[in-house]
Amino acid sequence: MRGGWPYNLPPMPLEGHYARQTTPLYKLSPREIRAAFGVLTVTAVAILAVILATAGDSPPALAKGCIKANVAGIVGAETISACGREAVAVCRHAAQYSGDRAETVLASCKEQDVAF
Repeated sequence: MRGGWPYNLPPMPLEGHYARQTTPLYKLSPREIRAAFGVLTVTAVAILAVILATAGDSPPALAKGCIKANVAGIVGAETISACGREAVAVCRHAAQYSGDRAETVLASCKEQDVAF
């Protein structure tokens, strides 16, 4: 028997204990309830406005001679983007390798008609 006499008895509920523990400390007034609903409404409208304002935004199309490829990196996705001579150099470099990363870059090069 660990702990001695007072510690091995089952907990005994006290008279009125449950009612006291489950009774709210404070009841909200109608004014406070209206204020809470007002704040909730303003927040919901603001969230909806942000969603509607940003819906349909798409990135602009790439300029001629520019590439952009999302490839797997060490920590996560990596974006490779280049324009002009830099794009040609990236495409030439990717053409020397095989694998998913190089194929993704080369697909972007062919899609944008970058001669390498």
